[in-house]
Amino acid sequence: MARVLVIGGGTAGTAAALALRKAGFEVTVHEAHPGSAEDLGAFLTLASNGMRALAQLDASAVVTALGFPLTSMRVLDDSGAELAQVPLGEAADPLLQYRCLRRGDLTAALQAEAAHRGIVIRHGARLASVQDGADGVTAHFTDGSTATGDLLIGADGLNSTVRRHISPETVPCYAGQRVFYGYTGATERTGPQARITMVRGSTAAFGYAVSPDGEAYWFARVGGEPLEADEIADGSPADWRELLVPLLRKDATPAADIVAAAGDEVMVTNATEIPAGTPWRSGRLLLIGDAAHAASPATGQGASMALEDAVILAKCLRDAPDTDTALSLYEELRRPRVEHNITVSGNISRGTHAPSPAGPRGTTPARPGEDGLIRLLEWESDILEEQAAGTV
Repeated sequence: MARVLVIGGGTAGTAAALALRKAGFEVTVHEAHPGSAEDLGAFLTLASNGMRALAQLDASAVVTALGFPLTSMRVLDDSGAELAQVPLGEAADPLLQYRCLRRGDLTAALQAEAAHRGIVIRHGARLASVQDGADGVTAHFTDGSTATGDLLIGADGLNSTVRRHISPETVPCYAGQRVFYGYTGATERTGPQARITMVRGSTAAFGYAVSPDGEAYWFARVGGEPLEADEIADGSPADWRELLVPLLRKDATPAADIVAAAGDEVMVTNATEIPAGTPWRSGRLLLIGDAAHAASPATGQGASMALEDAVILAKCLRDAPDTDTALSLYEELRRPRVEHNITVSGNISRGTHAPSPAGPRGTTPARPGEDGLIRLLEWESDILEEQAAGTV
C-alpha cells in the first residue's frame, strides 16, 4: 500500500497526513471547506498526551507558537471555595505542557505545515460517494472530480460522509449539555499565569483561562434539552449572554461577571457523541478522530485523542505486514481508550458521574492504555514488537 486518501483537513486528518508522510506513504488531503481555518471560532485545550503525539510528528514548534500554556488547574465549588489546585500533565516539559488555543488556528497551522512538507491539500473537495474495489478505493466529489488510492481515511468529523458509507445506521447522539464558548478581554488576573479554573456551579459547569495578554477563554456546559439547529443559527451573542448570566449569578464565583463582559465572540453548540461500538472499518475505508469516536467535550480530550490516532495509525501501517493486519491492530489498540473517553465524558455531561479534581498527572484516572502510551507513541519503536512484548 502506498497511496492514501484523507477525507477531512481538520486536526485528525491533517495530523494523519503528517504521520503518514513521515512513515513513507503518498497522501493527499481532501477538505470540503474552501479555506484553511473554517471553524465555529471556539477554542480547545491540547493535553500532554496530544502534545506528545505532536512531538512525534515533529510538529511541536508550529503549535507552541500558538495560544498559551496551561500548567495547573484550580477547582472551585459554587460558593467560590477552592476544592483543589493541581499541576496539569507534563507541566515541567515545555513541549508537553497543556496548550489552550483556537481551533481554527490549530487547523491552519497544521495545514500550513503539511503543505510545507509537500502534502497536497485540496480545498473545496466535498465528498459525494465512495467506490471500494479489489484494486483500490475511489472517492467521488461533488464538483465531479475523483481520486483513487489504496486506503481512504475518513477524518471528516461528527457528521462524517465516510461514516455513512461504513455504518449508515449510526447517528450522533446528544450528550446532555449545551456548550457555550466565549472570550472576554481585559480580564483581571487573580492568580498565576498558565492556570485554568474549573467551577462546579449549581446550574452549570464553567471553566476559564486567562491568556498572557489578559483575555479570558471561557466555556460553560449547561444541562437541558438540545438546541434546535435554527435556534443556534439565529441566536446572537447577546442572546447567549442573556441566557447564561442569570444561571451563573446563582453562584458566588467569577463566572457571571466574565460572561457578562464578553464581546461578540460567544458561541453555542450541543454536546454530541458517537455511540460506542460503532463500526470504524469497511474494506479499504477507515474512520479516525471525531468521525469514529466523537465525545462530549467534558474531558477535553477530543483533539488529543485525534492526534494519538494519527501517530498510531501511521505506525500500524508502517510496521504491519499488510493493510488488513495494520487496521485490525489499530482498532485493537485504539477502541478501548477512545470509547472509555466517550463513556466518561458522556457521564460527566449527563451528571451521572462527577469527575475527581484530577489524577496525579492532571488526567482522568484509569484511562485505558495510559501506562503504555509513551512507548506506543514513540516513533522509533516498532508497534508489533511493543505489542508482542506486552508494553502497550
